[in-house]
Amino acid sequence: MGFLSHIKRDYYAGALMVLIGLIAANDGRGYSIGTLRQMGPGYFPIALGIILIFLGILIAATASTGGEAHEEAKALPHNEWRGWFCIIAGPVSFIILGKLTGLALATFACVFVSSLGDRHTTLRGGLILATCVTVFGVLVFHYLLKIPMPVFKFGLS
Repeated sequence: MGFLSHIKRDYYAGALMVLIGLIAANDGRGYSIGTLRQMGPGYFPIALGIILIFLGILIAATASTGGEAHEEAKALPHNEWRGWFCIIAGPVSFIILGKLTGLALATFACVFVSSLGDRHTTLRGGLILATCVTVFGVLVFHYLLKIPMPVFKFGLS
């Protein structure tokens, strides 16, 4: 019975991706597409929509061929509440701390809290991962891309 519900979930997931792709592609039609060299504002939504439609069809088409899905469903007998909570709390902490403390501390908190969702990650491993991602993120987003978000800031001003 669990195997059949897994197949049904894959069909629903594929159909949902096709639906989102159709909406994105249809929405992009209202803008000029442009050319590959000079892309217009409609180019990305249409391209993304087509890719989502293709992936949705692939997911639905391969739904009944996966024999490993039944064994995978047995291997995960309970919900991972800790992981779900940490993965949701990570971006929420980025939003809150981004306004209060700036890019560096918000990125560090987001990655560190999200990494705690994995049962096998140690505190030391989470700290190392968060530090590396923070340094890389600050270099890329602040110095390279010049995103207008302060690296360090304290307060709501």
